[in-house]
Order: sequence, then structure tokens, then C-alpha cells
Amino acid sequence: MMASATISTKGQVTIPKEIRDYLNLDTGSKVDFVIDENGIVKLIPLNISIQSLSGILHRPGMKSATLEEMEAAIKEGSSDWT
Repeated sequence: MMASATISTKGQVTIPKEIRDYLNLDTGSKVDFVIDENGIVKLIPLNISIQSLSGILHRPGMKSATLEEMEAAIKEGSSDWT
């Protein structure tokens, strides 16, 4: 699905109706904008479950880390602050 919009003089963009309907966005809905590593802007509705966001920040070729690896990295990084 693709739709176009125009930026107003105030920097505002009206999200086209077909996109709002698809994402179940209503007046007052909150969204985040994420720019990925390729410069593509993603509009993330905040009315969705956290599970559906799984993988949104994945970078091809990036190795997954285990919980133990993450904890070790945090411990190593925090030692620089103490």
C-alpha cells in the first residue's frame, strides 16, 4: 500500500485515510517515526502490541545476542562509569 501526502507550512502531514484505516488510527492516536539504516521512515502506531514490533530494529547481518552476552556487555560498559 502506498499513499502520498503534502507537508503544510507548519510541517504537518495528514495521514491519508486508507493508511489511517489500515492502522486503526483515530483522532488522538499516537505514532512514532523510526528511520531505519536505509533511511526509510517507518510510521509505528502506538496502539499495537509490543509483540508486533518484534524485529523492527533488526539489521541484516547483525548477530543476535544472548541474555548472558547482553548482561556481560552492560557490566563491561558500566565499569567505565565507576
